[in-house]
Amino acid sequence: MVRANGAVSLRELARVVQTSEVTVRRDVRALEAEGLLDRRHGGAVLPGGFTRESGFPQKSHLATAEKTAIADLAASLVDEGEAIVVGAGTTTQELARRLARVPGLTVVTNSLLVAQALAHANRVEVVMTGGTLRGSNYALVGSGAEQSLQGLRVSRAFLSGSGLTAERGLSTSNMLSASVDRALVQAAAEVVVLADHTKLGADTMFQTVPTDVITRLVTDEPPVHDDRAAGELQALADQGVQIAVAGTGAGGVGGGDPVPPGARPRRDMPLPVQRGRIVAGQYRVPGGGMAAETLERPARVSDLRRR
Repeated sequence: MVRANGAVSLRELARVVQTSEVTVRRDVRALEAEGLLDRRHGGAVLPGGFTRESGFPQKSHLATAEKTAIADLAASLVDEGEAIVVGAGTTTQELARRLARVPGLTVVTNSLLVAQALAHANRVEVVMTGGTLRGSNYALVGSGAEQSLQGLRVSRAFLSGSGLTAERGLSTSNMLSASVDRALVQAAAEVVVLADHTKLGADTMFQTVPTDVITRLVTDEPPVHDDRAAGELQALADQGVQIAVAGTGAGGVGGGDPVPPGARPRRDMPLPVQRGRIVAGQYRVPGGGMAAETLERPARVSDLRRR
């Protein structure tokens, strides 16, 4: 599966081979010892270290349910009539598909896939940067893209990347992509990072967004035994990043019921989140009802998992 897709999550492997994530993690560790793959937090990739980057076809098959849930939740942050920037990536492409329903929206992007997802949205204006096409992720990069963003000001930037840590923030494996992402960040009043649990704790070569610049992180709940990803979430929260966790229907916070077309997805963890603590707002309770609660003490990700 790693050879075919470039990367795969432990959760997906466990589902395919119908065994526990504990067993999968042990087997992946053995395969890494033989040099057949590299472990990443929450998954595995082909060997290659910091500079390796999977192409779009490979990325599109990784953590698809998580990306869908993240996109649903991120779309609820966008209001009618806003002007935003959306970077390149498979998760931001999912977000763009949902933004097509937001009237009066202006979207600035360097991604052909984001523009394509919005091409037939009658009430959304799409503004593309210039630049040179990078075929591996269908994004415009280079000095032309960066210069077209000079003087631009929007309310929010929605970005993804190859890895996210509390120490370095968001990073990517390609220098040209990192440079354009930094230009997108400079154009926005707030920065929202979209990253599924497989990217938490992963660190790649080029930093794009330092942790202290990230306003919000929209992610899915790490698997029960993925202590590294859970610890990374807590460390990000301790540094003031506002955390929103989307349910995926696979044990995530809030149950993960599908969101009907046109509906506003509920927020499993409301925004904003107080600095150094995670506040649990609406969450689904047994029987399908909704309840609301605020944690009066600094909460850890493990607390939310138990809920």
